[in-house]
Amino acid sequence: MPTQSLPGLDLLATPVILIDTEGLVCYLNQAAENFLMTSRRNAIGQTLRALMPGLGHLDSIVESALKEDLGFIEHELTLRHAEGLPLVINCVGTPVHGEQEGVLLELRPIDQQRRIAREERLLQDQRINKELIRNLAHEIRNPLGGIRGAAQLLERELTDPSLKEYTQVIRKEADRLHVLMDRLLSPVRVPQSLAVNIHEVLERVRSLILAEFPDGIRIIRDYDTSLPEITGDREQLIQAVLNITRNAAQALEGKGEIRLKSRASRQITLAKKRFKLALLVDIIDNGPGIPEPLQARMFHPLVSGREGGSGLGLMLAQTFINQHQGLIECESYPGRTCFSLLLPVPDSELVNAIS
Repeated sequence: MPTQSLPGLDLLATPVILIDTEGLVCYLNQAAENFLMTSRRNAIGQTLRALMPGLGHLDSIVESALKEDLGFIEHELTLRHAEGLPLVINCVGTPVHGEQEGVLLELRPIDQQRRIAREERLLQDQRINKELIRNLAHEIRNPLGGIRGAAQLLERELTDPSLKEYTQVIRKEADRLHVLMDRLLSPVRVPQSLAVNIHEVLERVRSLILAEFPDGIRIIRDYDTSLPEITGDREQLIQAVLNITRNAAQALEGKGEIRLKSRASRQITLAKKRFKLALLVDIIDNGPGIPEPLQARMFHPLVSGREGGSGLGLMLAQTFINQHQGLIECESYPGRTCFSLLLPVPDSELVNAIS
């Protein structure tokens, strides 16, 4: 018999689902409706697997709990919600008796804890990489000038035009490396703090990508136009979003769909600091995805999954967003890659935006 309401559980902020002795959902509270992006009317009467695709062996554990009248705790289960995004949870099962018998499942999302741990690891990697790259760039940059100057002097002494081709190669390669070193050192620049509308940034990137890939790339805009302005460096934000979006277009080989999405994200912790509001920008493509071995290293310098790539685009993007107290995260699997940029809105700016 479906249970439409259990007042005590309806007040909980933790998602709760009740499975009856037939293995069917007979109740879920409002928190579970929000978490699973479904309604109570649609969920009641479904099997657990129909309600939560990709839940692994949880349904067999629930079946055993019903037969043996035993509770259980399962850690780090992965399921997928309606849009196909992975959700990682801990699940506690408790047998219940009385008017409604079955197993009560308490879902405890752990994405927040995992995100904080991942953020701390990313920030630590960024600090180490930044110092390493700065020292390396300075060490390489100094002799480059000498190499180029020596090639130029040698070229003046040569009378055979065919030999001058070699000195020109030396000069061109020295110039190319010099530009690369400048790019490695450029994030050191202090951001220019001005009022920035994030949608102006996204529109600028959109126009650049469509100009660069005029045929085959479709860019969908999904904006929350009520978002407040933030204080930041417009050029750095454009460059960060452009690097990610261009990578997406290249991964699609010029044919596919990119979605630029903006939303508000509330009660966010970044760099161990709590913010009431942050801007969330998702850059989503329907390409082949990022190879799993590369995902852990994609923000490291000189790491690229593309032939001929410099491996600097994502590192620079992460650095620019870090300088705005934000963070870039990525979830990727074949058919969907989503880079999420979180940019906090300081409380003082939030007050100004509301007033």
